[in-house]
Amino acid sequence: MSAQAPSSFVASAAAGRGALRLATRNSGVVIGGLIVLAMIAIAILAPFLGTVDPTEINPALRNKLPGAERTIRLDDGTTRSSTFIMGSDSLGRDVYSRVLYGARISLVIGASVALLSVAGGLAIGMIAGYFRWADAVVMRIMDGLMAIPAILLAIALVSLSRAGLLAVIVAITIPEIPRVVRLVRSIVLSVREEPYVEAAVTAGTSVPLLLWRHVLPNTIAPLIVQGTFICASAILVEAILSFLGIGIPTSTPTWGNIMAEGRQFFRIFPHNIFFPGVFLALTVLAINMLGDGLRDALDPKMAKRV
Repeated sequence: MSAQAPSSFVASAAAGRGALRLATRNSGVVIGGLIVLAMIAIAILAPFLGTVDPTEINPALRNKLPGAERTIRLDDGTTRSSTFIMGSDSLGRDVYSRVLYGARISLVIGASVALLSVAGGLAIGMIAGYFRWADAVVMRIMDGLMAIPAILLAIALVSLSRAGLLAVIVAITIPEIPRVVRLVRSIVLSVREEPYVEAAVTAGTSVPLLLWRHVLPNTIAPLIVQGTFICASAILVEAILSFLGIGIPTSTPTWGNIMAEGRQFFRIFPHNIFFPGVFLALTVLAINMLGDGLRDALDPKMAKRV
C-alpha cells in the first residue's frame, strides 16, 4: 500500500495538469476567469478607486444623474470639483463608490458560502456514503431541507437572527449543503465498490486513511465545479435578501440594497438600479461561465470530446 499511494498521487497530479491545460484552452474559463479577477481587483482596490466615502450623505446632491458635477470640500478647507460617474442616490451618496464597495460584500459572501457548504457537505456526504447505518438518517434530513426552496429557507433563517454579514452567510450556506451532500454521497457510493478500495480494506487500512487516500481525491474535481455554481448562487441570493430589506443592513453598501433603495425612483432615476444590476449580472454570469468551463475540463468524458 505504501508504494501504491505515491503512484496514485502522481497520476492525480498529472491528470490535474492535463485538466489545467485543457481549461486554459476553454474560452469560457478564460473570459469568466478574467472577469472574476477584475471584480476581485475592484473589491480590493475600492478605497483607491472610489471617489468619496460610500456612506457619506449629502441631501443637497441627491439623485444626481451620471456625469453631473459636484464640489468636494477637503480637510484643509480647499475645494475641488469632481464628477458623479454613476450618479447619486436619494440620500446624495455616490453610487459609483457604493457599487465598488458592494463588490467586497458580494464576493466575500459568495466565497464564504462556497467554502463552508463544500466543506460541510463533503464531511456529511462521505459519512453518509461510506457508512450504511448513517445513510438513511442523513439523507432523509437532507431531503427535508431540499424540499424547502432555498430562498424561502434563507429568508426564514435570516428572520430568526439579527441582520448581519455572518447571519446572511449562515442562512445561505445551510440550503446549499444538501446539494453538496448528495453529490459527494453519489461519488462515495461508486468509489467504495472499486477494486483498489476493496484491496485497501482487506489490507487493514483504517477508515480515516481510506477516505483520505482513495475517496477524497475523487471528489475534488466535482466539488470545484459545484463550488463555483454555489458561489454565483450565493451572490444572487444575497442580493435578493438585501433587496427585500432582510439581508445586510443598509449602512453597509451591497449591490442588493443599493438597488432596493433606488427602486422607488426607478422610472425617473434608473441609474440607481442599472449600475449595481450590471455588476451583479456580470459577476454571476462570469462565475457560471467559469464553472461550465471547469466542468468541461475536469470531466473525462467531455475532455475526450475536446
